[in-house]
Amino acid sequence: MTKVWHEGLSTPILCVCASSGPAGLIASGSEGGDVVVWSQEGCVVSHLNLPGADDCTSVAFSPSPSGLLYASHGDTVRAYDLRNFKDAVQEFVGAGEEEINALALSEDGSTLALADDSGAVRILELPGGKVCRTLRRHTNICSSVAFRPHRPNNLLSAGLDMQVMLWSLQKTRPLWNLKLQDISEEEVDHQQRPGQLFNPPLAHCVSVACCGNVVACAAEDGRVHLMRVGAGSKLERQGAFKAHRQGASQAHFMPFFSHPYWLATGGNDGQVAVWDISKHAVVAAEEVKVKGAAASYRKGKRKGKKNMEAQDEKDEDDVETKPNSGPKVNISHGDKVNWLCPALLKGTASLIVADQSSSLTVYPLPGL
Repeated sequence: MTKVWHEGLSTPILCVCASSGPAGLIASGSEGGDVVVWSQEGCVVSHLNLPGADDCTSVAFSPSPSGLLYASHGDTVRAYDLRNFKDAVQEFVGAGEEEINALALSEDGSTLALADDSGAVRILELPGGKVCRTLRRHTNICSSVAFRPHRPNNLLSAGLDMQVMLWSLQKTRPLWNLKLQDISEEEVDHQQRPGQLFNPPLAHCVSVACCGNVVACAAEDGRVHLMRVGAGSKLERQGAFKAHRQGASQAHFMPFFSHPYWLATGGNDGQVAVWDISKHAVVAAEEVKVKGAAASYRKGKRKGKKNMEAQDEKDEDDVETKPNSGPKVNISHGDKVNWLCPALLKGTASLIVADQSSSLTVYPLPGL
């Protein structure tokens, strides 16, 4: 049953995150700098207002036992101890060159990445908050960052320059960057009707599956762009599928289902959807490649190398042309989605949605 959590405030909620700790707390940040911590039942556990009038643009729980909550506003990041939520235990003024849009913590909680309006990505060592890297390749606002699971030195970033980049934190240049407009323009060439307009694929939100090899990025063209990272952190394959009639603002993998390729998306069309992308060409490529190689080897023993290569090409074509099966869950939320947060609430897989209101909407997903 859908539930609505009210915080008693009047400003729209901009960001949401879920704790992996035993209490399973939820945090939200709002316009005007309000930060609220919620219980799994939707009760307000703590509430504070960040200094100044800046909006709270991102919140993130530390995965370490410290139990800290990080919140960004303006160019500043503050950390709060959930046992004493009144005063910040750490304060990183000027952590961003301009207003911070997104925070991401490494799996061990020792590194904090932030994306800001200047296009820069800054890497802070914790707990001290020392800036150890500043990554500058985005030519417009950097909107989202995400660490690759199991690879603490790899970081994804996405921006309004329509680019997604994979960084090694040991270097100051990306290992690769993907220009989303190149993919979209190729699709438009095949699909556009006379007089039809397409939004540019401004990259809003990047997420990495728990396997660490599949990346999803929600973009303004209404598509979710997919990338597969192969050996040596190389970009192995990329593609996209249409997810929303208007801009897709959110894409988050849901790690608590039967496989790591369940993806939740939200858009400016007021729709929330859950997708099983395990059969998409980008995701399934490795499995098909292995099966195709085995089949080709058996046939190649009889027919020679030329037939092996032809069979390999056929196997890849079969995958690439397989259509997307559509969302497994499609919810008409009715309002533009600011943030999506997958969470396990009292053992039930759920989606927490922040929109233009001051409330959170919770959609249980018990059937998946």
